[in-house]
Amino acid sequence: MIAAVVLAAGLARRMGRQKLLLQLQGKPVVRWSAEHVARHVEDTVIVTGPDDTAIRQALGDLTVRFAVNPRPQDGQGTSIAAGVAALKPWTTAALIALGDQPRMPDVVVPALLDAFRRSGKAIVAPLYRGVQGTPVVFSSEIFPELRALRGDAGARAVVKADPERVEAVAFDLAMPPDVDTPEDYAKLHVQ
Repeated sequence: MIAAVVLAAGLARRMGRQKLLLQLQGKPVVRWSAEHVARHVEDTVIVTGPDDTAIRQALGDLTVRFAVNPRPQDGQGTSIAAGVAALKPWTTAALIALGDQPRMPDVVVPALLDAFRRSGKAIVAPLYRGVQGTPVVFSSEIFPELRALRGDAGARAVVKADPERVEAVAFDLAMPPDVDTPEDYAKLHVQ
């Protein structure tokens, strides 16, 4: 079974308010991200911080599960660790996605999952015009490394640790934008 882990525990310091609940064409930003990945996998885990009532309400009617990162202030690595720890034991791979990337092109997730099934590699990462980005697929053999993550670097070090185990999928697309600042949010409305 392939699952998705959607990271939605960030503190939104640069935005100054809860960015994942900002509306984009009538839906919260986090809902765009969750819906996009959930349709391609069999299990979706949303990683939230302790104060997650509004996120749970925003996703309430979706078939997703929640995992709480008790210390989101310790960085994205702790959210990845919490999400991977919540996966079902029979999960064979996890797509780690960001909750603040509502404009993920439709081709990306299916291409990554197809490359994972085809390549036999433990990690499949997108390259957007040569720049490594997200989401990234990790096989279950990598889960112990992901559960050990700390700090704010996310899983970048895991991807870079051994290039032999990584399949890169090239896209002639710009990196899908994150919503980190008010300016990022404003740009989404003109795309």
